[in-house]
Formats: sequence, structure tokens, C-alpha cells
Amino acid sequence: MKTARIIQIQQHGGPEVMRVAQVDVADPAPGEVQIRQKAIGLNFIDIYCRTGLYPHDLPHGLGFEASGVVEAVGAGVTHVRAGDRVAYGQGPIGAYADLRNVPADRVVRVPEGVGFDQAAALMLKGLTVQYLFRQTYRLKGSETILFHAAAGGVGLIACQWAKALGVRLIGTASSPEKAALARRHGAWEVIDYSREDVAARVLELTGGQKVPVVYDGVGKDTWATSLDCLQTRGLMVSFGNASGPVEGVNLGILATKGSLYVTRPILATHVATAQAMQSAAAEVFDLVTAGKLDIVIGQRFALEDAAQAHEALKWRRTTGATVLTLD
Repeated sequence: MKTARIIQIQQHGGPEVMRVAQVDVADPAPGEVQIRQKAIGLNFIDIYCRTGLYPHDLPHGLGFEASGVVEAVGAGVTHVRAGDRVAYGQGPIGAYADLRNVPADRVVRVPEGVGFDQAAALMLKGLTVQYLFRQTYRLKGSETILFHAAAGGVGLIACQWAKALGVRLIGTASSPEKAALARRHGAWEVIDYSREDVAARVLELTGGQKVPVVYDGVGKDTWATSLDCLQTRGLMVSFGNASGPVEGVNLGILATKGSLYVTRPILATHVATAQAMQSAAAEVFDLVTAGKLDIVIGQRFALEDAAQAHEALKWRRTTGATVLTLD
């Protein structure tokens, strides 16, 4: 039996409900991997879990992605062994910890040349872009698309991946500085939504054609605008709720705006098996090792400062990815 330092919540609420706790960690059970974690990735879903938008039984930890070194494996685990550098991006909730056991089918090896911080920042976000671009709406390389929050952790990966595919990505951002960052990472064009009309600008950039697909992780604040940017029979991919969930939707609006399609995908259903997880992760890591994907880490916080990290993320004071680091 070992002891782990974790971030835990006893009730849902603001960042103040997050507390550092000590818990016992048993030897890994059959089909589990015990990981001494080195870095932890932060995502908006962590905030949703903390506030109760995505409820879990209390008390519980937070976080779904991290990287580290395997300390031990349970019976039946053959694809990793003690000493391997590994990461996961769809683990059970509780990644804010320095030691934990994770189901082996969620764990992948980290290639040489990819650091722990990069891997922690990459897994959930990189796998998200993989399923968006390669599974939800498979981009072929000749499209012009719209991707909201292009300067965020997912957005900067999307900008680079789109460029690698030959796709013209129109991004949105909240300031000239963030717009410039997205352009440097491969966005074809970026709309500063604090100063410009997004739908009108998309119409202008596409010569009146609009786009076949919109990837929207913002939610409530961008829902109506996203629909206005779509071509007839275009696809609205609503994959996040950074500004709050989309509610009270009248499906008739999809008809009036051109027989539009809408999907609300999540990562879990796209990497539901060990094979699917390994295949998706391999595609992400291949882009990194080929030099086509640079993982931008804009902020690092100590585990004990996770509440500060949540505040920065919530109020959009971040660029690129945010990670918690461990000694």
C-alpha cells in the first residue's frame, strides 16, 4: 500500500471546494497500471465536474489526463511494464494526483522525444482533435472550416492539424494577440469576435459559400452564430460548453437555416476500446514526432495551485494548454 497526494472535492462549487488530501493507493488490480505521475493536463471538463454540470458521486477527484512512469502493472497487462513512460487521456476521473491506478486499456506509451508535459497536455486535447477531424467529420484536405476558440489548447492543435491536412481553418479568438497566436500555428484566417461579426466575416472569407462544418467547443454563446456560418446541409459539431450548455433548442431552426445537421459527440465513444485508443493516440503522436504538431503549453501550475489554474481557464486568461506539474 502506497500513499498519494490528490486534489479532492467534497461538494460541487467554485475553485474553493478543491482540497489537497492524502489517500492510500493499493497495488494495481488485474487489468490496471499504477503510474507515478509527472504532469497533469487541465481541460474545461474538469470545471464542469467541479461545478456539478457533469456530476459524479461525491467525494471525488478531478481530471482525466496525465503522464508519468509505470510503477507496477496488474495481472494480464502486457503492452506496458514498470519503467515505461506512459500517458492517458480518458482515464477515470481523478487525474489530479501524484500516484494512481488506471485501467490499462486507457494507457499508451509515450514515444521518445515527447516530454511528460507535452504528453499530459496532448492526450485529451489531441485525441479530441483526432476524433473531430478524422471520425466525426473526416476532413479530406480541400475544405474551408470554422473552429471556435482557435488559440486554446484544443484550438492550437486543430490549427496545426488542419494545416497538415491542407485544410483552410478559419478560427475565432477574443483578442488580436490570440488571433496572431492561432495564425502562427497554422490557421488560414482568424476572426476577432470581440471586434468583428463572425458570420459576416465567414461569408466574406468564403466568397459567399459559407462552410460545410463548424467545430464549436464554446457552446451557448456561439450556437446561433455557428448555425449562420453553415452551408445548406452543413454539419454543426457542438463538442463543448465553455460558455455554458446549449439549451432550449428548437429543431425547426435547422430546417429554416438549410436542412442542417447537428451532432454532440464526446471522446469516450470514439476511443471506447483499447484498439481504438491505441490507433487514435498513434496518429496524434505520429504528427508530433514528424514535427507537424507542436504542443503549446502556455501555463504551468503546481498541483497545490489547481484552484488558480481553474480560475485562469474559466476566465480565458490562458493560451494553449495548461498543465499541473509534479516534482
